[in-house]
Amino acid sequence: MIDLGPHAAFIVWAYLGVLLAIFGLIGWILYDGRRTARKLAALEAQRPAR
Repeated sequence: MIDLGPHAAFIVWAYLGVLLAIFGLIGWILYDGRRTARKLAALEAQRPAR
């Protein structure tokens, strides 16, 4: 394995923090997309028929 030297703990925690942030953003995007799709469906259901 690669020797990270005396700063190994900082490097590992930095990578874990970045991974957590990326997964948080992915989760937020999925949640927001579903919420937006629900809002659009509600608006389309209220639209009068032509």
